[in-house]
Amino acid sequence: MTRFRLLLAALLLPLLATVLEPVRLGVPALRYRFGRLRAARLAGDRGAISIELALAVIVVVAIAGAVLALVKTLATNVENRIPKDAPAGGQ
Repeated sequence: MTRFRLLLAALLLPLLATVLEPVRLGVPALRYRFGRLRAARLAGDRGAISIELALAVIVVVAIAGAVLALVKTLATNVENRIPKDAPAGGQ
């Protein structure tokens, strides 16, 4: 079981590192926005709170879009590697 886990980790970690790259790059932007949100909440500025929440949502949507584009690109690359002239039955 240990060898299986090591093999699985060796195969999946590079893939996860590639897919999670936009998340890793977007986390500082989210921390900045939530820090500004916390400061606006402490100041009692409701307008700034709504603006910071809207900007945080935009950052989250951008991260999700980047992950989706990366997965779509990866799927297209893998699909192009599959031979087109293979028999239907796999024989």
